[in-house]
Amino acid sequence: MDLFAQAKALGIQTEFLDGQGHRRVTDAAALKIILDALPPQAPGSLVGHPVVVRSGRPSRTELPNARLPVEWKIVADSGVIAKGGSSDHAIDWPKDLPLGIYRLQVKDAATTEDVPLISAPERAFGGEFDRCWLLAVQLYSVRSARNWGMGDFTDLASLIELADQLGADGVGLNPLHALFDDRPGDCSPYSPNSRLFLNALYIDVEKLPEFQPDAEMRDALASLRAGDVVDYVGVAALKWPALRSAFAAFKSNAKPGRQQDFDKFRSERGTLLSHFACFEVLRHKFGKPWWEWPEDWRQPDDIRCAALRGGADAGEIEFVEFVQWTADRQLGAANDLAKKLGMKVGLYLDVAVGVQADGFDAWNEQVAISRHLGVGAPPDPLNTAGQSWGLAGFNAVGLEQQSFAPYRDMLRASMRHAGAIRLDHVLGLKRLYLVPQGFTARDGVYVQMPFEALLAVTAQESMAQRCVVIGEDLGTVPEGFRDQIADWGIWSYLVMMFERDDHGSFRNIDHYLTNALVTFNTHDLSTYAGWRSFGDLKLKRSLGIDPGESDEARWHALAMLDDVLRHHAIDRNDLYSVANFLARTKSRLLAVSLEDLLGVIDQPNIPGTVNEHPNWRRRLPVTIEEMTSTVDVAALKAATHERSRAAT
Repeated sequence: MDLFAQAKALGIQTEFLDGQGHRRVTDAAALKIILDALPPQAPGSLVGHPVVVRSGRPSRTELPNARLPVEWKIVADSGVIAKGGSSDHAIDWPKDLPLGIYRLQVKDAATTEDVPLISAPERAFGGEFDRCWLLAVQLYSVRSARNWGMGDFTDLASLIELADQLGADGVGLNPLHALFDDRPGDCSPYSPNSRLFLNALYIDVEKLPEFQPDAEMRDALASLRAGDVVDYVGVAALKWPALRSAFAAFKSNAKPGRQQDFDKFRSERGTLLSHFACFEVLRHKFGKPWWEWPEDWRQPDDIRCAALRGGADAGEIEFVEFVQWTADRQLGAANDLAKKLGMKVGLYLDVAVGVQADGFDAWNEQVAISRHLGVGAPPDPLNTAGQSWGLAGFNAVGLEQQSFAPYRDMLRASMRHAGAIRLDHVLGLKRLYLVPQGFTARDGVYVQMPFEALLAVTAQESMAQRCVVIGEDLGTVPEGFRDQIADWGIWSYLVMMFERDDHGSFRNIDHYLTNALVTFNTHDLSTYAGWRSFGDLKLKRSLGIDPGESDEARWHALAMLDDVLRHHAIDRNDLYSVANFLARTKSRLLAVSLEDLLGVIDQPNIPGTVNEHPNWRRRLPVTIEEMTSTVDVAALKAATHERSRAAT
């Protein structure tokens, strides 16, 4: 079988039309790298794919190639939970299967096949509210009189109290995933070390009972608090030694209640936490990517990890766990506060589409994640060279072989302290555009994912954690995609900037879907003040970036905004007028960004730039203590009255 036939058999699309209408055929050398990077698997001849059984719906699997009779059994860790046979070329699955992920073993006269079987709820958790709104924040950007130069989890508690005063039902945040402690300048929250653990720089060290401040540290804090951009290197230089000092005090004299809670956390997070702590210690020890480590450590191994924990590195391993415990409990306390205040959502957290190839997730899960393949996008009118985001993503074969455990673990970690999550690039559940290392984005391929199975796992975890799931479904998606995710209870993500017709007119209020989060913009787009002032166009041109829009087109967009607002008897065109328009839609969640409320012109991130712009570094212009006197609270409450907690 040649490369292209082999790829086709695995559901890999090597030929397609890009966004410019050009036919693309993947380079053979690139295709070989892609095929070699995927786990080996021979497509099954009986079932051939994961089986999904949905509660309340009949479920039947066709077996056109079976040599009758057929026998089947569904196997859990505890043993066989159901079995049967068929003299027909189909199996009708039992309607009373308990929810879970199992292995299905099917056998005919010639073949035995083993595939995952997912017994899922009919759809994901739908939330227990009608319509409400959220305050959207880049947590690192928050200024306060007490933080260490970047927003932290204590600031998050203050933001929750602010949101409560404004009538919001939650706070939406940029990803809080763990980054690399020794590379604090690499601060993009969308390029994580791990999606399973938290960024320790968000810890409020002063909240730790064991923390003891010193005068030298207080002097350094003044300059960190004063800057207009987050000095991550400076913050890390203070925060990590402070955490180590607190850990040393904890080890020498831990109060029984805190020691018990630490032990409880370690038990809660189990093997994943143990592996993460060992990985971090090994990463510092060897000082190179994990695939260049000594052979014994290139794969996680429980026996070797246990030996490492019992040796000279035991303290360092426990320190990593201590830091994650601290971060988890502080984030959990913020979520508990939101619940205490009666917020219907609480925390709405973002989940990145992939991970860094040299990070923990890629080391810990080498079957379902390949470090050789990066997630990206093919050429389109806005990115004529295509995009390679430098992130490793899941692959279909590995997920199926692992019974979707890596994906399930990621969801559980993300939902742990959230009432809602957003899956970045949710199209990746259906297909991923993968680019092999050493090649440009033009030489990527579309790899089909087990879409229905991933939706089923998402619904299962969503119901178990009672967490709404929103899919970032911006841009061009395959026909029927949005209908299918909606059928599974996954909400859409609607950005007003993009909701325009072919003539540039903004869509009316009745256009917006009910099960959706609606917002004016995103962190990758201009703020409202920047958009109205043409600030985004000017900045991009000054950086040598084509903004993809002329001044004339922007004037037209502003006129179109005025038209749609006037059509709904909204006479002004300030931010509060736009918020009022969006608040009237039937979409159940509305997000209003704190940057917009404060009139910030510069956007948090400009895609396509690295050091040309202070991406993920810009701090808000006022402290959290000053926000209620800066925001027009009366105008905001009037704009959001229809969905505000004050109105109910």
